[in-house]
Amino acid sequence: MTAPANRTVHGFLEACSLEVGAKAMPALRAEASRLAPGTTISIPYLPGEDDEARLAAARSVHALGLQPVPHLSARYIGSLAALTRFITRAVNDAGVTQCLLVAGDRPTPAGPFADSSDLLQTGLFERAGLRQVAVAGHPGGHPVMGEAECWEVMARKCDAIAARGMTPLLITQFEFDADVVLAWLDALRSRGLMHPVRVGVPGPASVARLLRYAALCGVGASAAMLARYGVSLGRLLGTAGPEVFVDRLVSGLSDAHGEVSPHFYPFGGVAPTLDWVARYRLRDEATRSER
Repeated sequence: MTAPANRTVHGFLEACSLEVGAKAMPALRAEASRLAPGTTISIPYLPGEDDEARLAAARSVHALGLQPVPHLSARYIGSLAALTRFITRAVNDAGVTQCLLVAGDRPTPAGPFADSSDLLQTGLFERAGLRQVAVAGHPGGHPVMGEAECWEVMARKCDAIAARGMTPLLITQFEFDADVVLAWLDALRSRGLMHPVRVGVPGPASVARLLRYAALCGVGASAAMLARYGVSLGRLLGTAGPEVFVDRLVSGLSDAHGEVSPHFYPFGGVAPTLDWVARYRLRDEATRSER
């Protein structure tokens, strides 16, 4: 039986998205010709970047013929007026039709929004004409919520998005163990949550940098888990790419997993990530031609 397009390496990578912060926009502009028109570029909500920087990034992405997806971090938004201004400008000035909602790691909210559900309840997103709203998934476990609560909250948010006439999307935190992700996808689909999923994939980077980002993001990085990713702790001065992770993920996906695509976190830079994708495609093509 022939695998569906998104179950092949080529189909899986063709649907990829990237996460690129405002400060990395020059790197994205330099490499934009290597991306398919309409490729999704996720713009994270980083505390060191203000709304003007994020809006400028969204405009840059749109001008490149790509799809900007700004993140909105509920606990950092100071007021309903500030949220309204941002969404209005993002839609009108940068052609934004999608966004990602997160609670944010600030201990005390700066304004009236404690989590992404509070943002949804404003009704601003559907009134502004957004078509798709993403929420975060945590295959390796949520940093604050237990497993049962995490599933309940995710289902409630997805239902709220759909009830408001928009399409829910799940974007996951990056992981080092593809089996953890596959088990999470099994659990997701068994609960009837059939929304599209973008699986977080760490782009190629030095091992030390990967470990640093894992610590910052609360991602497990034990010696055993890194070994499953293809990294030995004895190689801290070396670099690592996600080929072992992607091999295992693609081979483990089935029709039952629904729509799944990769979301690259380019920790080592935009160009090295796209270089890796190109090399991986060539390797896959060579492997298929030998069969």
